Formats: sequence, structure tokens, C-alpha cells
Amino acid sequence: MKRIILGALVLVIALITPNISFGKIKLTALFTDNMILQQQTKNTIWGWSNPGNKVTVKASWGARSTAKADENGKWQLLLDTPAYGTGFTISISDKDETVEIKNVAIGEVWLAAGQSNMGFAVGSCFGAEEEAKVADMPDFRIFRSSREHWHEPLEQPRDLLAKWKVCTPEVAARTSAVTYYFGKKLHQELGIPVGVIQQAYAGTPIEGWMPEDIQVGDKRFDALTVEIAKKPLKISKEDALAKWEKQSEIYQKKIANGETMKNKTRELKPPTIVKPAIMGHQIPSHIFNAMINPIRPYGIKGAIWYQGERNSKDAAQAAHYRYQIALLINYYRTSWNEMSGGNVSKDFPFQITQLPSWHQPQSKPVEGVEATWSVNREMMRLAVQDVENTSMVVTIDTGDSIALHPKNKKPIGIRHAYQALKNTYGKDFVADGPSYKESKIQGNKVVIRFDKESVGSGLIPAKAEPLNTFAIAGADQKWHWAKAEIKGNAIVLSSKEVSKPVAVRYAWGMNPSQRNLLYNKEGLPASPFRTDDWSLYDPNKEVRVTKPTKEKKAKGKKKEAKDWDRPVMTQ
Repeated sequence: MKRIILGALVLVIALITPNISFGKIKLTALFTDNMILQQQTKNTIWGWSNPGNKVTVKASWGARSTAKADENGKWQLLLDTPAYGTGFTISISDKDETVEIKNVAIGEVWLAAGQSNMGFAVGSCFGAEEEAKVADMPDFRIFRSSREHWHEPLEQPRDLLAKWKVCTPEVAARTSAVTYYFGKKLHQELGIPVGVIQQAYAGTPIEGWMPEDIQVGDKRFDALTVEIAKKPLKISKEDALAKWEKQSEIYQKKIANGETMKNKTRELKPPTIVKPAIMGHQIPSHIFNAMINPIRPYGIKGAIWYQGERNSKDAAQAAHYRYQIALLINYYRTSWNEMSGGNVSKDFPFQITQLPSWHQPQSKPVEGVEATWSVNREMMRLAVQDVENTSMVVTIDTGDSIALHPKNKKPIGIRHAYQALKNTYGKDFVADGPSYKESKIQGNKVVIRFDKESVGSGLIPAKAEPLNTFAIAGADQKWHWAKAEIKGNAIVLSSKEVSKPVAVRYAWGMNPSQRNLLYNKEGLPASPFRTDDWSLYDPNKEVRVTKPTKEKKAKGKKKEAKDWDRPVMTQ
């Protein structure tokens, strides 16, 4: 009886997943109508058929490829793509049936991954109503799946509604704002189809976005493993799985009945396991298993990344991020390259989003161990120097003093597009704000110079007032606000309190946004930096954890979020 029920359930699942299943031929959610393939390469196409079946893939542009399903029914092949275009079809056939994928585009494909601020939607951001009026772009394609985690690697997403969609106002409103504005700018500047694969999960640590085996021996991973093992199980793994299976069956039946919405604003999502914690979304590898493994080795040009808040609760965590982000980048590149038969570049561009401003505005020249996001920002800045073909988007002029999910995401997405347009596509753009290059002590002054390209058309303050965000210190390591003067493409710093300066820091605080920041004339801000190598925390002292700031609300009044002023980006 149990076998009959199980067989019936398998049949139901096959029938209710139209985006991945076509009778005997089954495809992952990435291969649907409106999909976009990376141009001028060999794209990996994969799926399932009956074991031993020969599968043939034909494209309307003339490419053809075959593969044989293995003992588990899985097949994989490479399909050549020409230069960009739209209106194509792809047919996939075995001896029993043929499946056709329609309205296929060829162009540039990027991965966008990270935690909640990467997932924060256009419809929740400043300017959402205005953007809805212009968000009709049929050659801009978006793939977004629900957030999922799992304790073992998955071959395909469990989101039965996930599929490629052309950009419409409705689709844009639900899309990550950083992803949307990045892809839109690329699409407009390149004049060709662009696709983005959005994979975001709120509150997740970087450890969750990598497989376990590459983290073994890492001090933070080992510490987490010990911590996780000590947690008591309020519910057994077996009971948690049984509960999940029941919820999954209900979810599948709803989709089979044509239901798509949980309520008026939220789509139905596949169930996840919340308890026990050992099977939850905070555990190393669990996000990777469900959100990255199933999409490899789909053809991509590069990736943008927005994560780090969860790894900046204390200074030690934040300082370790330099090592961890390099580990993640190198693994993604190596594995994607190997799994795609060398067709996804082994050093594909990887763009990091530096953490924005948060907490109360900076008032001290240099904040201490409590300013954990300052430490993380520095680690990101250094990681980009460590790893080839990486770049970083500076965001300290975005954020919010209270909200962990600020609404000013548009500048971040556009700045990511600048990076890609300049560094990946060779367009004439200034991609960075002033980037620290070197310092030179001249008597009681320090001269700071910046990378020549990052200066752009010249250095400017955010406001027509003296710069007030630099700090200077002597050998006593006591920080004082510095007088800062723009001299051509350099900054000259001094302080009456420091006769023999030895070190400089810029914008070293949780929220330096309201001070007079340094920009180039293209409207891009300078990254926080330091010239010293002094210890950022004492490992022998008690850990200080950064916590959200509580907002004081006036009775009967709701504080309206307001964007911050910043120089206009001119490109």
C-alpha cells in the first residue's frame, strides 16, 4: 500500500511541475520559455530522461548536440551559441517525445547572490512608482527562485513557480533592486539582451554559501561546528523531515490546482525546515546546497555579491571575512569552470558590495571595536586586492541609521553596472570612487594619493564645505579629526594635535554617511581605508556584538523613511 501511495505521489509531482517536467523529459527550472543563454560560448544544457535514452537538443540558430542519459536518467551536453539575439526556440527530444522552449534570448547572463539586502525588492525602494512606468523591457530577463536551504546538495530548486520572466513593471517590483538596476543599466548601455539569476536568502552567513568540505580546518567553521553540536534538539531530524514532507505535499497540491499566491501580495513558496536549528538556514553549506548547487553550471558571464552583515556581528568575525570571501570566489570560479567543461571562465568577474552605513551618525574620529562594519569594509577592500578580476562597489552614502534594510538601493545597482561596463566590457566609464593608493608623510602633514583612474575628472567633497571625515594619529595611536585639503588629485592632511603623524583613517565608523565625504566628479564615493596596520581588536578581550539601534517613535506618528543627499552620478 505504501508503495502505491508513494508511486502516486511521484506521479502527482511529475504532473504539477510544468516548469521542469515534460513527461519523460525533465528539465530544471532554468530551462523554460523566455530563458536567456550566454552568447558566443558553449552553454551547458542538462535534464533527465529514461536511463539510456539518447537526447538531442536542436536550436533554431542551427546548433545541435546530443547526450545519453546515465543510469540515473541524467544527461548533460554543450550547446553552441552565436552573438546576441532574440526570438529563438530550442527543442529537446528523446525517442518518446519532444519539448520546445520558446522566446529564447541570447546575450549576457549574470548571477546575483547574497543575503536580504540583495533580495530587497524594487517595489519596496525609493522611486518604485516612477520605476514602474519604465520597467517594460522584453529583452531584459530575470530568473528568481524562493529562498531555500537543505542539508544535502539538491539537483534542482524546489520552487515550482520559478522560471525565467521578461521584465515588466510587475516582475520588476518583485525583483531585487540591486539586481534590477544593475541588469537594466547593462541592458541599456550594451544594447543587447541581459539576464540575471537572482539567488538571495535573508540573514545568512557566508559559511552557508559554500560547501562544507572546502571549509574544514577554517577556524570559524570549526568553531561553528562545535557550537552547533552543543545545541539541544527540541525536535528530532526525523520528525522535522516528516513534517516537511507533509507541508511539501500540500504545497505541491496547491500548485497543481493552479494556486500561485499565499495572499494578495505574496507568492506561494516551498516549505523549509526551521527546527531543529542544525537543519536550518544558519548552518554551513545549507544555502549553497539549495541555491547555488542546482544552478551550476548554467552559463554565466560573472557575478555580483551582497552579503556580509551576518558575518560582522563582532570584529573577529568581520576581520576573518577577507579570507572567507576569497575562498568563496575561488571555489565558485573553479567549480563552475570545471562543471561547464571550461566554458564558464575560471576567473569570471566577481563584484562585491561593500557594506553601507548603519547605526547613529559617526561623531568620533575613529570608532573602536564596536564599529564592526568598518572592519568588514576594510576586509572587502583588501580582498579585492588579493583576488584577480574582482571589484568592489562602495555604498557608505547609502543605508539608514535604524533600518537594516535601507530603501536606497538604486545607486548600488548602477555602480555595479559601472564596474561591469568598465572592467568586463571595456566601456569608457569611471567605475570607482577615489581609491587609496599611497600615503607620504611630509613633516607634520600626510599626503594621500589615489589610483589615477579612480580620480576620474577630479576630487570633490560631497558638500561645498571642508572635508571632515579624515582622522590622523601619531605613534600614541590616539586619533584626531584632520584638516583635509584637496590639492589636485591628492588630499593633504594635518592636525594641531598631531605634530608627528604616522597614520590616517578615512570614514572609519559604522555610519559616516552624514559627514562630508570624498567623491570624484562622476559622483562616486571614496572607500573607507586605513594606512596603519594596528590591531583592530584584542582577541583576549570580551567580544562586543553589534546590535540594531532601537528607534524612538513619537506617539501616533510613523517616521517616514527619507533618502540621503549625495552627489549626482553623471554616467
